[in-house]
Amino acid sequence: MIVLGLSATAAFMLLKDRLPGIPGDGSPVVAATDDHQQEAGHANEATASPALQVSKRGLQNIGYEPYTVAFREYERRLVLPAIVVERPGKSQTHITAPLTGIVTSIEVVQGQAVTPGTLLFRLKLTHEELVGAQRDFLQDLANLEVVEREVARLKELGDGVVAGKRIIEQQYERRKLRASLAAEEQAMLLHGLTKEQVRSIRESQELLPSVDIFAPGHTHGESEDEHEHPLVVQRLGISVGQQVQVGEEMAVLADHHLLQIEGAAFEDDAEQVRESAAKGRAVTARLVSGDNAAVSGLKIQYVAGQVDPVSRAFKIYLNLPNKTALDKTTDDGVRFFEWLYKPGQRMQIDLVVERTPGQLVLPAAAVVSDGAENYVYRQNGGQFQQTPVHLLSRDKEWVVAANDGALYEGDVIAGRGAYQLHLALKNQAGGGVDPHAGHNH
Repeated sequence: MIVLGLSATAAFMLLKDRLPGIPGDGSPVVAATDDHQQEAGHANEATASPALQVSKRGLQNIGYEPYTVAFREYERRLVLPAIVVERPGKSQTHITAPLTGIVTSIEVVQGQAVTPGTLLFRLKLTHEELVGAQRDFLQDLANLEVVEREVARLKELGDGVVAGKRIIEQQYERRKLRASLAAEEQAMLLHGLTKEQVRSIRESQELLPSVDIFAPGHTHGESEDEHEHPLVVQRLGISVGQQVQVGEEMAVLADHHLLQIEGAAFEDDAEQVRESAAKGRAVTARLVSGDNAAVSGLKIQYVAGQVDPVSRAFKIYLNLPNKTALDKTTDDGVRFFEWLYKPGQRMQIDLVVERTPGQLVLPAAAVVSDGAENYVYRQNGGQFQQTPVHLLSRDKEWVVAANDGALYEGDVIAGRGAYQLHLALKNQAGGGVDPHAGHNH
């Protein structure tokens, strides 16, 4: 028996170069790559792997979407928790009382949208210094008019009738009154009156009994989008009849056309975050709740210069352009405006930290995990073939499958609905269904 075994081995060694499919150097067979070999490989798999036939209506019921397998670049991402915040010094405008007075009229309500120049409040002036400055201003205006007339009268009398000293005295008095009026005008401006209001006092020769307070203009930076958008009355803290002092807050107007995203990263991620910021890599952000689309093309503006001593996290900041969610006007003409993104909303941001070309990248929803196995469902004519795959990497949206012959470029798999196909196949086989199969919590 030993002699026969040796003879058979020797015969195989002598003939192995002539047998088809057996390399002469003993190396393993390389998988075929042309279309005929690919089809042959799938045909062999079809005889071994379970398959499922689903009607057109059944595919509609499970939300089936096909995905064509192709080699492409895989982006490994760092996912960070984040929150929407206001821009310090930019998003809020505090409206304070310019003068001491009593609130006689409130022209807006909380939540109302206003544009620059909209009347907000009317104050009845009770500021003693301002009232005194107006009174002195009107008194000097009247005195100046008297002096002007006297100088004109003296000049009409001609030379020699009135001593030149008298004309010089009146001209000197006129200069003093003009200087005093200029000082009083500046005092009223410092007290909070506008140049138009001072001009009105001069022309009407009457004290200004009240002052109107208007919404200010936008304070855009040079690089900001200056398209028309309203301010929203975020807080209204006064009532009619209330006396307010100079500098007391009356309202807060919010300008949320541009907000910030505050992300939290750990020290272990610091190098990757800095590299993304330095290279200007695009960042994607999305709200944690709701079905709102992701915001792409964002850039890291800056990284905070300190680490939180409790959480050991450091903050990164991105600008977030806002979008209109609701813009309506009531029957009585009050406009209300709502932004899509609001301070306090929770988000997550995805930073691209590595790019690897030439990978079999599949949607994460196309892969079903069942114990130690991972499956995709490849469309084969009118059937779906269960195909085991080996995963090299995965994140929340995408996975990278090994290029080991399980899938070929051009194959069509279930991009959505794979989990439902998996359940249907297990029911068809008569096995128990694990309700958590394919779900990662």
